[in-house]
Amino acid sequence: MIEQVTTDRFIQDLERVAQVRSEISVCLSKLAETINKAELAGDSSSGKLSLERDIEDITVASKNLRQGVFRLLVLGDMKRGKSTFLNALIGENLLPSDVNPCTAVLTVLRYGPEKKVTIHFNDGKSPQQLDFQNFKYKYTIDPTEAKKLEQEKKQAFPDVDYAVVEYPLTLLEKGIEIVDSPGLNDTEARNELSLGYVNNCHAILFVMRASQPCTLGERRYLENYIKGRGLTVFFLVNAWDQVRESLIDPDDVEELKGSEERLRQVFNANLAEYCTVEGQNIYDERVFELSSIQALRRRLKNPQADLEGTGFPKFMDSLNTFLTRERAIAELRQVRTLARLACNHTREAVARRIPLLDQDVNELKKRIDSVEPEFNKLTGIRDEFQKEIINTRDTQARTISESFRSYVLNLGNTFETDFLRYQPELNLFDFLSSGKREAFNTALQKAFEQYITDKSAAWTLTAEKDINAAFRELSRSAAQYGASYSQVTDQITEKLTGQDVKVNTTTTEDDNSPGWAKWAMGLLSLSNGNLAGFALAGAGFDWKNILLNYFTVIGVGGIITAVTGIFLGPIGFALLGLGVGFLQADQARKELVKTAKKELVKHLPQVAHEQSQVVYNAVKECFDSYEREVSKRINDDIVSRKSELDNLVKQKETHEINRESEFKRLKDLQENVIAQLQKIEAAYSNLLAFYS
Repeated sequence: MIEQVTTDRFIQDLERVAQVRSEISVCLSKLAETINKAELAGDSSSGKLSLERDIEDITVASKNLRQGVFRLLVLGDMKRGKSTFLNALIGENLLPSDVNPCTAVLTVLRYGPEKKVTIHFNDGKSPQQLDFQNFKYKYTIDPTEAKKLEQEKKQAFPDVDYAVVEYPLTLLEKGIEIVDSPGLNDTEARNELSLGYVNNCHAILFVMRASQPCTLGERRYLENYIKGRGLTVFFLVNAWDQVRESLIDPDDVEELKGSEERLRQVFNANLAEYCTVEGQNIYDERVFELSSIQALRRRLKNPQADLEGTGFPKFMDSLNTFLTRERAIAELRQVRTLARLACNHTREAVARRIPLLDQDVNELKKRIDSVEPEFNKLTGIRDEFQKEIINTRDTQARTISESFRSYVLNLGNTFETDFLRYQPELNLFDFLSSGKREAFNTALQKAFEQYITDKSAAWTLTAEKDINAAFRELSRSAAQYGASYSQVTDQITEKLTGQDVKVNTTTTEDDNSPGWAKWAMGLLSLSNGNLAGFALAGAGFDWKNILLNYFTVIGVGGIITAVTGIFLGPIGFALLGLGVGFLQADQARKELVKTAKKELVKHLPQVAHEQSQVVYNAVKECFDSYEREVSKRINDDIVSRKSELDNLVKQKETHEINRESEFKRLKDLQENVIAQLQKIEAAYSNLLAFYS
C-alpha cells in the first residue's frame, strides 16, 4: 500500500528540490562568471577562448532554474468542484467555491508576498488590480448563465485574457504554480484553446465527479485533447463521500460497497487507457477518489489536520513522487549535461591554448593554415545535416498535407455512420413549429461542430505521431553527424598541438557529442523560463506549440465556417418537405443525415484545397525552426573555434605573452570550472541518492 503522507511531507520534498535547484543555479552562475572573467582577462594576455555560447546557455539555464516552478493545469467540466479541490489542496478558502458561481476566467495561482489579483486584458488595456472579494464577485457567473452563453457562443468576459492570483502560501512558495481553467464545455473554440495550456504544464489534474461518472463531454475531451499525446494526467474523482448519501440506506455497508465497486468499474473502463506508460498499468498512481469538501473543512480548522479518509494523502504522495522524483530529476539531469558541456569546452580550449603559447607567430599561422581542410569538413557536416533536415521537412510537409487533403475528402464516405452519435434528438413536430426551429438549428450546428472537432483531433494526432517519428530519426542522425564532427575537431586539436588531447572524462556516448548535436538530439532544454503573465514557455524546441498555432486555425474554424452556415437551409427545406406520416421521425432522421452529407460533400474539395496549404505551412515551419537553431549552433561552434585561434595570433602579433603567468591563469580557470562542475554533480547525485 502506498504510504500515507501529509502536506508537510510534500512541502518538505518541494523545499528539498527548491534548495537543490537554487544550489545548482548558483553553481551555474559562478561557472558563467568564472568563464566570463577569464575571457575578459584573455583580452590582455593570450586572447579569448571564444566561449560565448557556453556563457550564454549557462546564464539562461541558471536563471530558469532559479525561477522554475512545477506548473499544474486543473481541468474539468463545470460544477465538478475544481475550486473546492484547489482550496483544499492549498489549505485556504481562496478561490470561489460557493454552491452557484463558476470560475469564468483562466486563473493563474502563484506565490506572492502579498495577497493580490491582477486581471490581464487582451484588448490593449493596462492590467487591473482587484481585491479578492471584488474578483470573486465580478469574475464568477451562475451555471445557468454559463450554459446560456455557451448556446449563444459568447464568452463571459471576452476582453479578459487571464487573471493572476498571488498569495503568500507555503505550497506556492515552494515551487507550485496552478492554472485553474474555466469549466470545460461544448464551446469548441475554448476547448481547442486549452490545448495551449495542456502542452505547457508539467501535469494535468482532471477533476471529475462521482455522481456524474465520465459524461459524454468529459469522454469527448479526453479523446480529442488528451489521448495519445504523452501527457501526465491525474484523474481526481471528487465528492466520493456523496456516494453514501445517494443510497436509500446510507448505513447499509454491503449496498455502499456494491455501489462504490460499480462506480470504480465505470471509471476504470473509461480511464484505464490514459493510465498506461510504456505498456505499464499505473492506474492506481493516477486515479484518486477524493472528498475535497471534507479535506477543506478539516484544513480550515487546522492546517495540519489528518486528511485520512479524504483521498488526499494518497493523491499528494503520487503527485509528490511524480514532481520531485521524476520531473525535477529529469530537469536537473539536463542542467548537469549543460554544465559538463561547458566544462569540457573550457578544458579543451585550455588544452589547445597551452601548447600553442610557445609557438612563434609564423609557426602558429602555418599550423592554423594546416587545419583549413578540417574546418571545411565541419562546414560539410553542417551542410549535410542541414540538407537532411530540409529533405525531411519537404517530405513531411508534402505527405502530411496530402494526408489531410485525403482525410477531408473522404469524410463523406463514413459521414452517415459517424454522425449518428452527434445528431440532436429530432422531433419533427417541434421542427415544424417555427418557434422551435431556431433551437433545432442551433443544436444541429453544435452537433456538426462537435463532429468536425472530433474528426480534426483524430487526424491531428496521426499527424503528430508522424512528425514525432521524423524528429526521432533526425535525432539519430544528429548523433551520427555529431560523432563525425567530434572526430574532426579532435583532428584539428592534434594537428595544432602535435598531441592527442582527450579531456572528456565522462563515459556515455551522449556526453561525447558536441553541444549542437546534444541540442538537436533533445538532450538540452533551454527554455525562456517563466515569462511574465501567462505566456507559457515550452522547454527548448517545442514543435507541438508551432503546430498548435497553425492547427487551431484549421480544426474547427476553417471547416465549420466553410460549411455550417450553408447547409442548414437545405436541411430545413428537406425536412419541411417530408410531410406528416407514420414513419416521419425515422424518415426525418435519415433525411437529415442524407442532406447534411450532400451539402458537406459539396464543400469538402474547397476546404481540402485551402486548409491543406495551412497544414503544409505548419509542418514546414516546425522543421524550419529546428533547422535554423541547429545551423546557428553549428555555425557558432565553427566560428568560435576559428576566432579562438585568431585571438591568439592577434595577441602574439601585438605583444609578448608571459607564458608562465598565462599558464597559471589557464590552469586556474580549468580548476575553477571543474570545481563548480563537481559541486553540481554532487548536488544532483545527493538528490538522486535521497530518492533512490
